[in-house]
Amino acid sequence: MRVISGSARGTVLHSIEDIKTRPTLDRVKESLFNIIQKDIEDSVVLDLFAGSGAIAIEFLSRGASQAYVCDNNPKAVEMIKKNLQKTHLEQKAKVYSKDYKECLKDIQKIQFDIIFLDPPYKADCAIEAMKCIKNAQMLKDCGKLIIETDEPDKYLQEIENKNINFEIYDLRKYGRASLIFLKWKGKTWKFSHY
Repeated sequence: MRVISGSARGTVLHSIEDIKTRPTLDRVKESLFNIIQKDIEDSVVLDLFAGSGAIAIEFLSRGASQAYVCDNNPKAVEMIKKNLQKTHLEQKAKVYSKDYKECLKDIQKIQFDIIFLDPPYKADCAIEAMKCIKNAQMLKDCGKLIIETDEPDKYLQEIENKNINFEIYDLRKYGRASLIFLKWKGKTWKFSHY
């Protein structure tokens, strides 16, 4: 696992084998950042189920101004902090070791440019996280919410059925992994990838 681009390019990140983390594959990560590259500079981002912190670190390496990073596993949080130190990006990150709902409550007054959700597969917490984000208006008007999942159809149905004020503007599949790109319903967006 390495940083693909930016100030920390090529840095190999620490990861933990004995916890239930599922690192985003390099090809998925590279595609993700190619899609949103124009929107990263000076952005404020949230990586809510962060694992090793690789996604947040990639954002910071590419020019994001601030990253909020959360995981509820103490070993993962320890690894996030080590990776931030290794990439010299710790001053731009705020790390939370707590459940995602507690974290969202703590930071509910912040508005984000980009929010990345990569919850454990089979866990039903992304929709709940989206409800919290919606209720607190934590995404800027032209902000993006991105979900990594192996069950995109489930999310398509959930988002449509629960009317949570997000709409999907892009969906990318990479073998088992999929990336779902969302924006506020009814808000204009800079460009579309359809």
